[in-house]
Amino acid sequence: MRIGELSERTGTPRRLLRYYEEQGLIVADRAANGYRVYDEACVDRVLQIRGLLDAGLPTRLIKQILPCLDKPRVIHFPDATPEMLATLERERDSMTRRVECLTRNRDAIGEYLDAVRARRREDQPA
Repeated sequence: MRIGELSERTGTPRRLLRYYEEQGLIVADRAANGYRVYDEACVDRVLQIRGLLDAGLPTRLIKQILPCLDKPRVIHFPDATPEMLATLERERDSMTRRVECLTRNRDAIGEYLDAVRARRREDQPA
């Protein structure tokens, strides 16, 4: 698929897709006319990258951990320094805290909606 289709399918601007390619996060082949051509797996890869960026990970870390997120998972990190591992642990812990906060907020909103709906049902004339 060409860059426009990948952009449309992932909701990612073309400029960002080019940036991901420059950073080595995705790979595009080139057609005879020089246009970028992406395979189907790039859709999931871009969505994965977007999710990791949204979670707060920088592209330099994403590039290092992306191979571990593919299936089958082959984990091989000859360059996994103690600093990188500590950074990943901090990022993981930060994500866990955000997930817990989002879960609490989702549950609170759900309880609020349930209470409002129950109250409306009670207020309805029989």
